[in-house]
Amino acid sequence: MQDRTKKALIWLRNDLRYTDHYGFNEVSKNFQKLVVYFSIDPKNYRETPWGFKKTEVFRTRFLLETLSELKASLKSKNISLIVEMKAPEVSLPQWIDQLEITDLYYQKEWMQEERETALAVEKQLNNQVQVHTYYDQFLYHPEEVPITLENIPEVFTVFRKQCEKMSQVRSCLGEPKIFDQENLLEVAPDLPTLEDLGFEMYQIHPNSAFPFKGGSKAGKKRIDQYFWKTKKLSFYKQTRNGLLGSDYSSKFSAWLANGSLSAREVYWQVRAYEKEIKKNQSTYWMIFELLWRDYFKFISLKHGDQIFKLEGILGKNYKWHTNASFFKQWIQGETSEPFVNANMIELKKTGWMSNRGRQNVASYFAKDMLMDWRMGAAYFEAMLIDYDVHSNYGNWMYVSGVGNDPRDRKFNVRGQAERYDEGGKFQRLWNQKSLFE
Repeated sequence: MQDRTKKALIWLRNDLRYTDHYGFNEVSKNFQKLVVYFSIDPKNYRETPWGFKKTEVFRTRFLLETLSELKASLKSKNISLIVEMKAPEVSLPQWIDQLEITDLYYQKEWMQEERETALAVEKQLNNQVQVHTYYDQFLYHPEEVPITLENIPEVFTVFRKQCEKMSQVRSCLGEPKIFDQENLLEVAPDLPTLEDLGFEMYQIHPNSAFPFKGGSKAGKKRIDQYFWKTKKLSFYKQTRNGLLGSDYSSKFSAWLANGSLSAREVYWQVRAYEKEIKKNQSTYWMIFELLWRDYFKFISLKHGDQIFKLEGILGKNYKWHTNASFFKQWIQGETSEPFVNANMIELKKTGWMSNRGRQNVASYFAKDMLMDWRMGAAYFEAMLIDYDVHSNYGNWMYVSGVGNDPRDRKFNVRGQAERYDEGGKFQRLWNQKSLFE
């Protein structure tokens, strides 16, 4: 028998969905009253020391689209979504008091900023509020991985083989129930606009490789298109190093990054595709890439805030530069390497860059320009639609020689351009002068 005096609040973070969501599933089973909260934290829109905002316009637009869709979907289940442009440690305890919340649910995050925010929120709660936290952003839940945290391997292949051999991916959870009409709040704040956050609305660039909208429905539509309608998944391994167009790769990373798709939802769609259409190296490679995403999450769990340190998780002391002029050249696509420039201009104009491009521009920044890799990582954090703290800093450490690459490789940018941009079509597209106008 459910206690009708109890009332739950789910504080959403990077888990902006209601399907396959632990919090919604638990509340649905145990509560008659629920409200949902999300903070657009002003701290994430402050100017960095390098002249750009911590979060720039592309990911902000994707976030607002996600929230708009989620708000409508939740309303159809008589659940209110509160979105505010206030720090959660300021706003959330006030809502909890005002709405007489008895139980708070939220996804565990473990990096410094997220950790400190959660601590600041919890410090202000009275003892009557029960707090429930959970990991819900992995493919393999930490409880299913047969390795203790301190023994997470420093080489991906070892981690992958152990997971594939000894771990199971959990089944997806269903949708929350439809709550009673009275569960809806009479007044919930309107969603902010791009203008409210200090940006101008813009047209998506006609050459963008990521012309997609935010939100779970858009993410599931992309799965349907990439898997079932076009069967592009069957060729993913051959095309994933592409540079042009929207279909050389799945583009799921943006929905995964803000949690509007779960890794499990993608995984089980791949398994269904293998049963119904075809199982091959490409279908395996999609799961392989989901495992890479998991790996960087486990590495950050193991090493904590060391992933933000200049010496990385290896503790290596290289001589790095912080020359503002060199940094600007890299950002503007004005280096001596046309392939680097094309990728950087694509990022500046669209908020997107291919995986192949990211590896090359990061390697060039750290290994050729010898620049402090954390500056490059901060720029990616600002610009990328699909920014994810663990993958971003994990990959930057990797290519900079202070992370999980046992071979400490350096990319030959010109060789890579010849191999992956044969004929220079990608470089010509983004290096046109008219793109700067």
